[in-house]
Amino acid sequence: MQNGILPLWKEQGMTSHDCVFKLRKILRMKRIGHTGTLDPSVEGVLPICLGESTKVAEYLTNAGKTYEAEVTIGTSTTTEDADGEVVETDASIKHFTRQEILEALLSLTGTIDQTPPMYSAVKVNGKKLYEYARAGQIIERPTRQVNIYELTLLSKEDIFSGELISFNIRVSCSKGTYIRTLAVQIGEKLGFPAHMSKLVRTASGSFTAKDCLTLSEVQQLVESDSLTDKLYGLDYALQDMPKFEVPPFLVKSVQNGQVLDAIDALKDHERVVFTMEEQAVAVYINHPTKEGKMKPEKMFNRSEGGDTE
Repeated sequence: MQNGILPLWKEQGMTSHDCVFKLRKILRMKRIGHTGTLDPSVEGVLPICLGESTKVAEYLTNAGKTYEAEVTIGTSTTTEDADGEVVETDASIKHFTRQEILEALLSLTGTIDQTPPMYSAVKVNGKKLYEYARAGQIIERPTRQVNIYELTLLSKEDIFSGELISFNIRVSCSKGTYIRTLAVQIGEKLGFPAHMSKLVRTASGSFTAKDCLTLSEVQQLVESDSLTDKLYGLDYALQDMPKFEVPPFLVKSVQNGQVLDAIDALKDHERVVFTMEEQAVAVYINHPTKEGKMKPEKMFNRSEGGDTE
């Protein structure tokens, strides 16, 4: 069985789950997980976890993302992107200077509030919002804070004018950010209805487009028995966490996942990684109820083959 992280380039027209389904057939294995949903109309970087590496999928899911998007000012849609039905149209001739758009983007950089769109997979009362939306129900949605680390105007014009105005942006952001909602918020800052007309995810964590393989390339590598060379070890998902080699007297305790006295590093870090011969064997966190203690969040079985850097 293959183990490792496969940076996949998700093509348009497929859901993230479709990618997992196709990979299960190509690799002839079931233990595969993706690291964050991309809508069918969106293409881009989608790290896939294989085998033992599925245990670190949540760390990759929680990593920051970078997108390039097109924002269209003048119409809004039910889904906040180009796939939805038009809700509002403003046919007036609009005129923005580059500076006005830059100021709108700056005002949305940093920690901002977002209300997830009705057509999204966010759950309220155990049910996904898009299920309510498809049933014609509009319900109260939880507003949450997200972090916009960078919001850059990629279009080069000095003046933007017309009934419909489109421009391209680059967004680096935290987990949970809705770029289509951000497009609507940009429109609100400029005083007009808006939606996200195109989207590409260009980076997920430290994986970028140049690291990625398409499904057809994965198929070719499997046929030539050389996919393993393209996989990243599960340690790649732990690279930003402090690491400590397990001292000999604690080897059995860590291998058995015992609760231990907390180490000083957990005062400043949410998680620490314990290694043996420089390979991760466990991720430990502060114990939620026992002060001064730590407990394992993840345990790794490193005896399985195929886990390469």
